Amino acid sequence: MNILSFLKEQAPLIDKTIEKYIPRQFVTTDILFEINPPNYSYNLEALNKAIADPIWDLLDRGGKRWRPALFLLICEALGKEPADFLDFAIIPEVVHNGTLMIDDVEDSSEMRRDKKCTYKIFGLDIAVNAGNAMYYLPLLPLIMNRKKIAAETLRDIYEIYVQEMINLSMGQAMDIAWHKGLSDTDDLTQKDYLQMCAYKTGTLARMAAKIAAVLSGASSELIEKLGDFAESIGVAFQMQDDVLDLIGEKFAEKKGAIGMDITEGKRTLIVIHTLKVSNFQEKKRLIKILDMHTSDQKLRDEAIAIMEKNGSINYVKGIAAKMVEDSWLAAESYLVFSDAKEKLKAFAQFLIHRSI
Repeated sequence: MNILSFLKEQAPLIDKTIEKYIPRQFVTTDILFEINPPNYSYNLEALNKAIADPIWDLLDRGGKRWRPALFLLICEALGKEPADFLDFAIIPEVVHNGTLMIDDVEDSSEMRRDKKCTYKIFGLDIAVNAGNAMYYLPLLPLIMNRKKIAAETLRDIYEIYVQEMINLSMGQAMDIAWHKGLSDTDDLTQKDYLQMCAYKTGTLARMAAKIAAVLSGASSELIEKLGDFAESIGVAFQMQDDVLDLIGEKFAEKKGAIGMDITEGKRTLIVIHTLKVSNFQEKKRLIKILDMHTSDQKLRDEAIAIMEKNGSINYVKGIAAKMVEDSWLAAESYLVFSDAKEKLKAFAQFLIHRSI
């Protein structure tokens, strides 16, 4: 199975479904107003300029849409028809793009997917508000279909959603505190990094898998196993992002340069491993460069060279691969053999070995 082709095929379906609930231009007959009609005025121009426009400006820039694809693959692997669950698959994807909009503000980023960040185009206030709106607008499919879904199923989905949204904030808090020097980062461990990633990047993959499994009628045990598997994909995906930031030329073109995580002073697992195994002078120099938040490519290259010399990039690649393999072994015995099961395994492998 060609996973890249599969993702490209799924993307237009995902975007069309998002547009069903978050239109490019609001009109009075939209689902939002059907569910929650205004008491006084629609004021569509304001909503279009401050919500629809910035949201679709970001969504139209692309993205892999792998979280809803994972959602649909899990439904299929559990014997369901994926098309029946498409409306719910948009939940983690819209939330993800909302986090990107907010993250760019928090990180003072310049570029996102080859364009200026949303807040650079529309303003700080609009970006923050639109990003926050993206945390809740994708719940409209649940509200719209609440009479068709068992009350216990809805309860479980909302509980998953709330818990994972809390986790997102916890992970972002850890990441911000580390690269701003608000907490001691010299002795960060691999477990510290994995927990941050489990909160920040693993959480939306886990949300996708668990909601898909709940809607598909899976047992509590299988829901947790698939959640763990998806979390491992999300964490490994972040590790591969960290790797590509340092050595991926195509990836760097989208971010603006090689080593942008160094400029942000991020304590990735690559950095943590290097600080653990390098000699005193290398450790001291790497910390100094990270704390500079430098945009000087020579200094970024120097930091990368230190990490490569200590084998940290290959070390992280190995950790990511093993993590996904172990979680898949824990989950696969619960799934009957099918093409969907094989696709799910291939999908996980693709995400951790991609080059962009």
